[in-house]
Amino acid sequence: MGLFDKLKQATESVARDVVQNVGCRSEDVQFAKLPDTLEEFRSLPQASLTSPFDTAALTVLALCFYPQDKELSLNMLAYLKGPQPLSEHDKQFLRDRFMDKDYVPRSYFKGASPQNDYTPAEPYTIRVSENPYSYTEENYAKMFIQSGGADSPRYVQLRKAKDGKWYLWEQFLLADIRQPESADPWA
Repeated sequence: MGLFDKLKQATESVARDVVQNVGCRSEDVQFAKLPDTLEEFRSLPQASLTSPFDTAALTVLALCFYPQDKELSLNMLAYLKGPQPLSEHDKQFLRDRFMDKDYVPRSYFKGASPQNDYTPAEPYTIRVSENPYSYTEENYAKMFIQSGGADSPRYVQLRKAKDGKWYLWEQFLLADIRQPESADPWA
């Protein structure tokens, strides 16, 4: 292979890497402490909803409250939904998903794994990622979050409103994951 062929091959390789990594960015969204009320939730810096990364992370946070305080969680989710209210179908879906798997939302925090019963590390951190397919529809974003109990990331779909904020459109975070080791009769 001549010098020209090697240069062409190297250029094509670099171009391929650039194309594959366009839109492949991750952000760690940190919370020093978890909010105790809807007012504290709404006063978090991320609650300005100006970033799809922040809205996705706040969705995880809101879901974490469902097992202890269903109404608080629903109010947080309603805030994140903005102009689109939570439907009865949404509420029934949440009831069904939380019947025996309260650990699923906690699994999205850094440090949470089946081995430690999905206990997150502090500060509470959620890594949110985008990929080349995150913004294929205008004013919509699919943001991906890795669970400590799943092999592939799950996503949250957001919609940008006229006010420039990113609101929760749909979430696909509550699918089954590996159960905590303390609940596994075989471990």
